[in-house]
Amino acid sequence: MQIIVKPIITEKVTSVAEKLNRYGFVVHEDANKIQIKKAVQDLYGVTVEEVNTMRYIGKVKMRNTKNGFNTGLTGRCKKAIVTLKAGDSIDLFTTF
Repeated sequence: MQIIVKPIITEKVTSVAEKLNRYGFVVHEDANKIQIKKAVQDLYGVTVEEVNTMRYIGKVKMRNTKNGFNTGLTGRCKKAIVTLKAGDSIDLFTTF
């Protein structure tokens, strides 16, 4: 099981990374905070102080077509916001 799926690179996460030294990752749904902390420390060689996680459930989407309504779900995911020790940083653009 790969713990870290991909980093989150958006304007909001980038600004928080610059100000508060926090980075966002999409992680495996079964991963806990201890596993996420260890995976980030092993992959990037930094010291993690805190890990906050959040689960996103798939939202129901409906579309009207010639044959009637089509319903489905958007993707589910789990995100982790990792706070690093002061002085540590991650360069996400050269790693992935």
